[in-house]
This record gives sequence, C-alpha cells and structure tokens, in this order.
Amino acid sequence: MWLPGEDKPSSIRMHTITVLRGFLLLLPLLLPADMAEEEKVPLEVITDSSPCSATCGLGVKTQTLCLLKDSKTAMEENDVSPPDVSQKCRVQKATCADSWQCGLRTITVTSGERAEIDCLGEVMEAMGRFTWRVSWRYARGIISSDDSLFDRWEAPLLDRVVLDPVREEDAGTYRCDVQDTSYRRVKRAYWGVRVLPAGVVNLDYHSSLTQWEVTESPENLGVLHLATGRVLLHAMVISFILTSLWVGLLFLYRTLRRRRRDKSNKTHENNFQ
Repeated sequence: MWLPGEDKPSSIRMHTITVLRGFLLLLPLLLPADMAEEEKVPLEVITDSSPCSATCGLGVKTQTLCLLKDSKTAMEENDVSPPDVSQKCRVQKATCADSWQCGLRTITVTSGERAEIDCLGEVMEAMGRFTWRVSWRYARGIISSDDSLFDRWEAPLLDRVVLDPVREEDAGTYRCDVQDTSYRRVKRAYWGVRVLPAGVVNLDYHSSLTQWEVTESPENLGVLHLATGRVLLHAMVISFILTSLWVGLLFLYRTLRRRRRDKSNKTHENNFQ
C-alpha cells in the first residue's frame, strides 16, 4: 500500500534500506559468536602409530590420537611440541597398504579335507564387510600367475573361498582382487591349491619337517630310543654270527690244507724209500 501521489518504487526502496540497516546492526553480534565456535573446534594429532600388520595388500595399524591444548595457536604456528598435547587421547584402527601385489602362495591339502582361502582376514573384522569390493578368479588345474588363464569365480562368502570337502577337481589357482570404495585396487593375491588323493604321501618339505618335529616330541622320544636299541641289538647279534661263521670257515680251510700237505709229504717219502 502506498499513499495517493507517492511513487511505488520509492516505498520499496525505503523498505529495503530499513532491512539492510537491521542486518548491519545484528552483524557485530553474530561475528564474535561464530569466531568463538571456530576456536572451540577440537584438533587431534597422531602421537603414536604401530607398523602395518601386512607387508603386502591390506593391513591394519593402531594409531593414538591426542587433543591439542590450544588448537588455534597450533594452527597458526604450524608446529606441535609435546607440551602442547593434552592427556585426552584415544586409540583407533586404520587401514594401511605398502604394496597391493602379494604374489603367489601354494597350499597342499588331501582330498576330503577342508580348505579355506581368506583374502581380507583381520581387515574385515576391523573395518567391516561393506568397506571393500572383492572379486575372485580361478584357473582350473594349473598353478600360475598368468592373468590370461583366469575365469570369473563366484564366491558365496565374498571375502573368502571355502572348499569343504575339497575335491581333486578343485585344484588350481585362485586370484583375489580387492578395491576400496573409490574403486582403487588395494590388493591382488594368488593361491595355488594342490589336492592329493587320499592315501598318497605328501612330499612337501615343510609338512615332512613338521612330522619329524612331532616325532621328536618328549612323548615319542622313549619309544624312539627303545626302537633304536632293538635295532642296534639285532645288528650286534647278526655281526657276531657272521664273524663266528667266517672264523669257523677259515679254521676249517687251514685244517684241510694242513692235512693235504701232510698227506703229500708222506707220499713223497714213500716214493724215495
């Protein structure tokens, strides 16, 4: 509404000026409050960090974060000294990765046993299932890291492959690829699975070494020593028998030779007479 004879744009201009004046009057009251809130924003620094739990692929490290006593001063000086850190600290777990290539590992199992290949391990427990994208590929019947030989493999558990019971046709190489939520590759690993038929001796050196270590346990040392003593006793008896037989044959040979020589001498003497 405007009075008769008053210009309408002039009334709108006056109303706008009034609003701007009110805003300018309130602005000094708003700025200190915002600055105070900015000063209260907490700032944390990492005071301690453990090494990465994995030498390749995804791992977990433990970090200790502590609050700064004066966040504003620390941000202005860009320098943090130990006295500036408060005693309010917390511990968190963070992912880490030194290299995404993990190479080829081999597993030897017997047909009928349970075989499990875990691609994430402790990272899954620390960060959760839906933090990563895991895909599997499989090269049947061969152990190789040639990527052209692999076909897509559907793993029901996503983060691991479980073969229970494992069959001979399950032998081959399984490849695991892990990506983060930004589709960046953070791990690639190969597992070569060898499946032996039931009853076949495993010629794997490490497994054989483990069996020898079990044999040398204190419970089995007594049985092992007893068996060794019996073998030594049998060897001594056989050696004694063979030695006696050899001495007897030698004595018999010398006796027969002496008799033959005596008989020959008597015959020679009779011829001279």
